[in-house]
Amino acid sequence: MFDLDDKYVALAATARDLADSLAEYADEADGMLRVHPKMRAGLQESGLAAHCVPAEGGEAIDPLAIAVVREALMGVSAHLDGLFGMQGVGSFALARAGSPRLRKEWLPEVASLEAIAALALTEPEAGSDLKAISTTVTPRGSDLVVNGNKSFITNAGEAAFYTVLCREGDGYSLIFVPASTPGVSVEVGPHLIAPHIMGAVRLDEVVVPADHRIGEPGEGFKLVLATLATFRVSVAGAAVGLAQTALDEAVRHTSGRQQFGRPLAETGPIPHLLGLSWTEIESARALTYRAAHRAGRDPLATLDLSSMAKVAATETAGRVVDRAVQVMGRFGLVTGSTIERLYRNARPMRIYEGGNEVLTGQLARRLVRLTERQH
Repeated sequence: MFDLDDKYVALAATARDLADSLAEYADEADGMLRVHPKMRAGLQESGLAAHCVPAEGGEAIDPLAIAVVREALMGVSAHLDGLFGMQGVGSFALARAGSPRLRKEWLPEVASLEAIAALALTEPEAGSDLKAISTTVTPRGSDLVVNGNKSFITNAGEAAFYTVLCREGDGYSLIFVPASTPGVSVEVGPHLIAPHIMGAVRLDEVVVPADHRIGEPGEGFKLVLATLATFRVSVAGAAVGLAQTALDEAVRHTSGRQQFGRPLAETGPIPHLLGLSWTEIESARALTYRAAHRAGRDPLATLDLSSMAKVAATETAGRVVDRAVQVMGRFGLVTGSTIERLYRNARPMRIYEGGNEVLTGQLARRLVRLTERQH
C-alpha cells in the first residue's frame, strides 16, 4: 500500500467511519436525483466538506486530502462521494478569484454544507468542446445579464448557487449566480444508468451585480482549467475506492465459495484475475496520490498528470469491476447487490470530468509538443 502521512491515514479512517455509518442508506441515496437528507446530515456532522473549501484567509485546499476522502466514500455510496466532491468543484473558482464579499458570505456556507455548490459548464450542444458554449454575459450599467441553457449539471435543483461559464465578448468569463435569482429555472434529470443529482439550468435575463463576475473578464477558461486540474485527480481517488471495494467483494466471494473441492480463489484463471486487479489498483493509487500531491502546489502545471491519473484509475475501475462480476458468476448479476451497484457506477466515471478519449488525445498532443522541443 502507498505510504501516507499520519494525517492522511487519520482522515481516511474518519471518511471510512462516516461511510460505514451511512451504508444502510446507500442504495436509497444512490437512486435519488435529490440530496438524501441522512447523507447530507452525516457529512455535515463529520466536517469533511471543509477540506474542499479554503478557510477565509487560511491555507489552500489539499487535493490529496480530497482524493483520500473520496476513495473512502465512493466504495460505499456514489451519492455521498458526489455530495462531498462537488462542494469543491462548484466553489473552487469562487475561492480562488471571487470578490471578498462573495467569499466571506458563501464559502463558510459551502464548507458547512449549508449551501450546496454547482459548476455549470456544459450545454446541449457543448460538452467536451466548451469553447462552443452559447451562454452569454453582458454588462448593463452596474449589473451583469446572463442568458443561456446549461445541461447535465451536477447538483442542479439542489444547489444554492451556480458558477456559470459564459461567453463575454471575444472571451469567456465565470459568473456567480445564486439559484434564487429571478430568471433561473431548473429541470431535474435525466436519469442515468448510475443515478446522479443532475439537471438542466435555464438562465433567462438573469441579472446579478458586477462583483458576481469571478476573476477578470476573459479569465473563465483559466479558472475552469485550474478547477479541473485540482479536482479531476479526486475522480481518480473515487475510482480507486470503487475498484478496491469491487476487488474486496470478489476476494470475499471466491475465498468463501468452494467449487470442485477447492476455494474459487485457487481455481483456474481466478488467481490471475485477482492478482492482476490488485496490481492495477495499487498502480492507479500510486499515480493518483502523486498527482494529487503535486496539484496542491501548482494546479495548472499538474493538469497533464491529473488527467493521466483520472484516465488510469477510471479505466482500472472498469476492468476490475468487470473481472469481479466474472469471477462471482451469477452472484455478480443480482440486481441490488454491491457488485451490481459498483458495476453501474464504474461506467460513467470514464466520462465525468472529461471523457477519457478526449483526455488521452490532449495528452498525446502535449507529448508530441514536448518531444519536438527536445529535438
